[in-house]
Amino acid sequence: MDQRSRKRWALFLLLVWLPVYLGLAWWALNWIHDRWGRLPIWAEVPIYVVAAFLWAVPFRGIFRGTGR
Repeated sequence: MDQRSRKRWALFLLLVWLPVYLGLAWWALNWIHDRWGRLPIWAEVPIYVVAAFLWAVPFRGIFRGTGR
């Protein structure tokens, strides 16, 4: 994949995929809250940390080198 297409994919992921992922994560976390109630902080923090980084893991190859 050349640099130009990599930058376009990165822009697409940031402008389209990230808001969609945030909506899905928000929905899933609200579903957990509705189903089991508020989780203890020791269980809630790891869920938020994993959700914060999970969206970018499959796309790390696209973001690598786009700042050059």
